Amino acid sequence: MPTEAEIPEIAQGFHDPRVVDRAGRLVATEGLDEAEVAEVVRVMDALFRWRTAEQRASAASRRYMQLGETDMKALRFVIVRTDQGRTVTARDIAEHLGISSASTTKLLDRLEHGGHIRRTPHPSDRRAIAVVVTPQTRRAAEETVGREHARRFQVAAALRPAEREVVIDFLERLSATSEESWAAPTAP
Repeated sequence: MPTEAEIPEIAQGFHDPRVVDRAGRLVATEGLDEAEVAEVVRVMDALFRWRTAEQRASAASRRYMQLGETDMKALRFVIVRTDQGRTVTARDIAEHLGISSASTTKLLDRLEHGGHIRRTPHPSDRRAIAVVVTPQTRRAAEETVGREHARRFQVAAALRPAEREVVIDFLERLSATSEESWAAPTAP
């Protein structure tokens, strides 16, 4: 086992099994030499930095627009569906967010009061109300979330096709580990 001084500075965090799992109870490193473990830790550190940057950008966007996370998800949904030529109703939003109709009503009241949406008559169902994002909110969303997405798209577009496949495969397998970890635990 390397000493503290032998562990690279970037790896002295919670992603390095040499630091957080010295006994090897959780992380299997058999078959990996020190250089390979260090490389894996660099990948984990890069993922942590990405996640931190994503959280900062999301929080900055919410602060700028003075909205909560669910509010932002609702607005993004309405913008995308509207751009697809679809009319969005409160029911659509509730289903998308997985929230009750009462919670959706409160959310829409809050967004309407803040000048982010308007409720208008549905174009083809006189019993329904359509939800429309205001032009000011659309511009604000494009300047924050939209610009961030555009920068990320350019980074992904700069990869060669084979590199994209490696990244996609890695992220898909990484996502699957989270789904597996929250399955019902088995009894010892």
